[in-house]
Amino acid sequence: MSFSADALLDRQYLKRALTRWRVIAVLAAVIALVALAERHDFTGHAPIGIDYIARLTITGVVEDDKERDKLLTDLRDNPNVKAVLLRLDTPGGSAVAGEEIFTRLRLLAQKKPVVAVMRDLSASAGYLAALGADRIFAREGTLTGSIGVIIEGAEFSELEHKLGVTPLVVKTGPLKDAFSPFTKATPEATQAMQSVVNDFFRYFVTTVAARRNLPEAQVLQLADGRVFTGRQALNSKLIDAIGGEDEALAWLESDRKLPHGLHVRDAEVKHDKLPAWLDHVTGTVMQKFFPQSAAGLDGLVAIWHPSL
Repeated sequence: MSFSADALLDRQYLKRALTRWRVIAVLAAVIALVALAERHDFTGHAPIGIDYIARLTITGVVEDDKERDKLLTDLRDNPNVKAVLLRLDTPGGSAVAGEEIFTRLRLLAQKKPVVAVMRDLSASAGYLAALGADRIFAREGTLTGSIGVIIEGAEFSELEHKLGVTPLVVKTGPLKDAFSPFTKATPEATQAMQSVVNDFFRYFVTTVAARRNLPEAQVLQLADGRVFTGRQALNSKLIDAIGGEDEALAWLESDRKLPHGLHVRDAEVKHDKLPAWLDHVTGTVMQKFFPQSAAGLDGLVAIWHPSL
């Protein structure tokens, strides 16, 4: 009887020890997988320490994004990133965001080649961003261009009058509330806002002229807000070639002498998941009613879309 009890205790001890080792083995496997994931991108390509081409995708309305700005700086400083492939599918958005992307791409291009690939749409601020690349590709059916700036507002003074509402405004100057929805726009206010739009428009035009090696007079003829197909943009010298990612990679190999077969690794902008999810949900709802403000766009806007 005593022998049976001892054997039972030994058996239970071995069982507990085996369970502990199984748990340790599972934890070790999880840690190894996490470490492996850290050394690879989500497609399993290009472990850290191996040269690769970074693919940065910009879709939807372009907004100010400090994490994207930081990523562009990191790509510039990462010695394993041998080139950046910018993939664009955007109607544009914030004028400042487009300018920021353009500026950071030009800084990046001082150290490594940058090539842009336009998909369905790369217009206005999206086109401004593409100008930061060393070479621009688009498909025949891509819509691009829309070189221009817009600032919009709404005026409810007549509605206020009908409702018997009288706004009370104390201001330091006659133009302090220019484009306020509660104040009837005066010619002076409209002229002041037009000068603001015109000033950034001049920056946009001179940037296109400089980057595309075109006379400003020719750019001005193209800069009436219209969009162009990829073929039209090529004929107007707004892009460099018809093609997609394969053609862009071939150009990097032939023109910039990158080794054949370098992995292309997605460079993803890191955001907090919950705020990003909330932004997506609220933005989708608001987009149905207020397309511009749904994107959180204040100030100057460089955007194109038939619904706007």
